[in-house]
Amino acid sequence: MATLELSMQGDATSAPARGRHKFGLLFWLASGWLAIVLALAILAPVLPLQNPTDMDMLERRAAFSGEHWLGTDGLGRDEFARLIFGARVSLTVGLIAPMISLVFGGALGLLAGYFRGRFEMLVVGSMDVLLAFPPLIFALAVTAYLGQSVPNLTLILGVLGIPAFMRVARAATLTLARREFVIAAEALGASHARIILRELLPNVILPLLAFFLLGVAVTIVVEGALSFLGLGVPPPMASWGSMIGEGRDSLDIAPRLAFLPAAALFLTVLAFNLVGDTLRALTDPRQGAL
Repeated sequence: MATLELSMQGDATSAPARGRHKFGLLFWLASGWLAIVLALAILAPVLPLQNPTDMDMLERRAAFSGEHWLGTDGLGRDEFARLIFGARVSLTVGLIAPMISLVFGGALGLLAGYFRGRFEMLVVGSMDVLLAFPPLIFALAVTAYLGQSVPNLTLILGVLGIPAFMRVARAATLTLARREFVIAAEALGASHARIILRELLPNVILPLLAFFLLGVAVTIVVEGALSFLGLGVPPPMASWGSMIGEGRDSLDIAPRLAFLPAAALFLTVLAFNLVGDTLRALTDPRQGAL
């Protein structure tokens, strides 16, 4: 009995210790970088920056100076200003497109995982069809029909991300649908809407929000790739992807024009991945079932 009591006391004291999660230095560094980038992007219109579209052909590819902190690009535009305003476009698309995917994909996955049956087959089948459709062709078709703009690009990436969020929401719902608190709510006569909104949604939203941060990282990369290919934002508007594409023509003369936006893109995506992975580990429903 004494051994059993000691064992129970040891488990009770070790449980809170296991529950505590040390975020670590990398998490805080990543969070700090994201805070800086977001602050610069939000405050870009009021910061003392040069106009990112003003051209000076006499200052093409100028080196670092007090007037141009990061030099100028191939058309004499201030590289630092374009980098900051490019962050506005990349982060706008990177944040809003996953929000579209989160709302629609999360709702479909939650309903499919709860009701099951034919509705689940219909939802999963439609998502499989969307996944099977080549995303580049879809982007080309929508861009050719609607034209190049930030809203159209955001809509394209938001629709393409719905299947991934649907799968995450459905998997989490399947894990939780037969838990004791859901069965108890059903036994007490709670309606389907009440069970979904009051019992399942607060638990499903946590892994979805963690996956949202990973989706932001992926979306920023995809937006950069589409802008690099000329399918993103229309010129002279800047995004990190379009700046990389413009800088490739100057790789032999001024490689910084491609490397600076590439470094900003890399660090931002890495930061979102680090924060998202940490939060995903904290909200993994499988850990709560152990």
